[in-house]
Amino acid sequence: MNRFFTSLLLFVAAAGLPVSGFAVTLDAPLVCNESGHQFIADLLDQQLIDPKPTHVERNSINAFSPTHDANLTAFGFRVFAVVGFQKDDPLFRVGDGEPLAQSAYGAVVFGAEEKVRAAIADAGSTAIVHHVAPLITAIFCKRE
Repeated sequence: MNRFFTSLLLFVAAAGLPVSGFAVTLDAPLVCNESGHQFIADLLDQQLIDPKPTHVERNSINAFSPTHDANLTAFGFRVFAVVGFQKDDPLFRVGDGEPLAQSAYGAVVFGAEEKVRAAIADAGSTAIVHHVAPLITAIFCKRE
């Protein structure tokens, strides 16, 4: 049990470390000006995310992990995962529920919801900010 808490503390501490100067920023696409296909395909082309989703939600949102060497950020926060979906697009797997939107994409970051919300507002983004867990927040764009 003690080993679990030590690992958890190290994980949380690493999440709060400053991001290095070699980070690839996702700020521009997270202003919500492109499609889910374009967002995910660009990251795949640059080999910044794994090609197979690690998880598919019932609403068809596909979660992709950054590759081992990728250092992705969004509005100054380290990216934990990227998400996306586009209806009738073979790039994405379909969940067993109703799709969230025709096209949707975003990033899950290490950061408190309030701080992420403030960074999004400062950037002029129309992205939706959603609390996922303590210090984990989703930044999400969708098109109907």
